[in-house]
Amino acid sequence: MEIPFAESWKIKMVEPIKKTTRAEREMYMKEAHNNIFQLRAEHVYIDLLTDSGTGAMSDRQWSAMMLGDESYAGATSFFKMKEMINKITGFEYVLPTHQGRAAENVLFSCLIREGDFVPGNSHFDTTKGHIESRKAFAVDCTIDEAQNTQLEIPFKGNVDCKKLEKFLAENSERVPFIIITITNNTAGGQPVSMKNLREVKAIAKRYHKPVLFDSARFAENSYFIKIREEGYQDKSIKEICKEMFTYADGMTMSAKKDAQVNMGGFIATNIQDWYEAAKVKTIIYEGYITYGGLNGRDMNAIAVGLDENTEFENLETRIKQVEYLAKKLDEYGIPYQRPYGGHAIFVDAGKVLSKVPKEEFPAQTLTVELYLEAGIRGCEIGYILADRDPVTRENRFGGLDLLRLAIPRRTYTNNHMDVVAAALKNVYDRRDTISRGMKIVWEAPIMRHFTVKLERL
Repeated sequence: MEIPFAESWKIKMVEPIKKTTRAEREMYMKEAHNNIFQLRAEHVYIDLLTDSGTGAMSDRQWSAMMLGDESYAGATSFFKMKEMINKITGFEYVLPTHQGRAAENVLFSCLIREGDFVPGNSHFDTTKGHIESRKAFAVDCTIDEAQNTQLEIPFKGNVDCKKLEKFLAENSERVPFIIITITNNTAGGQPVSMKNLREVKAIAKRYHKPVLFDSARFAENSYFIKIREEGYQDKSIKEICKEMFTYADGMTMSAKKDAQVNMGGFIATNIQDWYEAAKVKTIIYEGYITYGGLNGRDMNAIAVGLDENTEFENLETRIKQVEYLAKKLDEYGIPYQRPYGGHAIFVDAGKVLSKVPKEEFPAQTLTVELYLEAGIRGCEIGYILADRDPVTRENRFGGLDLLRLAIPRRTYTNNHMDVVAAALKNVYDRRDTISRGMKIVWEAPIMRHFTVKLERL
């Protein structure tokens, strides 16, 4: 008999979660103006809003936190974190920040000027926000196949090298760097192949442009390279990571994802000029250069988390749970971005709520419906998150409109995934009764999805 797959960890501590009634959830959603970010966490049963900082740390990480050095300057905790980053990425210079968007804020303040273009593969919300808030432009060069959610190809997060080269040929003087997000979150948590990283680096070299990785889920990207790309099956995750980063000149990192901590981030690079400029901005925005907004105990936890999560068994357990939920949705015929990604399932809201016009935000409508059904909080990755075009101020309806179900690391069991799948099936079964969506009644000028207020139509 074949032995079934089991987790590579056991549970030491539990936290109670509370069920609510449909009437209560309707009241809570009304108070939140139909914005799931505005819900109180205690009113959520299963929280799949994000995998950022929501995972459970290991015994080694908790132990390391007790040994945190809280010195203002030159703490041993910084050097433990720095040495681990050096070992995994090969980058010499490291600056800690309090999270990933802080790393973007520091580095982009040094590199991006008004009127610049930053090409890449489906920039995520904060990345695009930090570009556009500086009156620059994020240019999406993702492969066209990513737009077809039902198409199964192994590396749907890839950069389209023809698009990239054409853009650089016409605009290279206004491009400070190329950015690659690994994995590609906006396109559905889809990985980028080593071959594609190598090709992008070759193009960048021809045009004398540095390459930056948005590396929040670099370890998960390495896992997919190992299991899907020819020539990497016998390599370790750490070996794959080391090669990946040879095709970049620097990285920003939200350690709240693949370093498995609740708070933290960093910048790492081999470009000394970037480092020297970013040191000044780090001191202004974050704190001293050896703590950058973090406690020593946080940096100790990051060092251990990076070490643990660049091992195959840990990644396999995590991604197998995403696969488990995907298979349940397959049973129910619910369309999602295929193949499943590393950190989430992205349900194709346009295919589920086909009667809701795009102008009424199907993915946001589906997100609210899922919460009302069972107290499950997902996240819209679609037309509201896309914000308005910075020039025309029109809503951007050209991309995907998805409900993301992001699975925190080592937090929920597969029984929870069964609840999620059943609740989504219930919404799917009554999809033909949902023909109206949402309208915006208030929004911020940028990154509106965090605070937007909506009304049901």
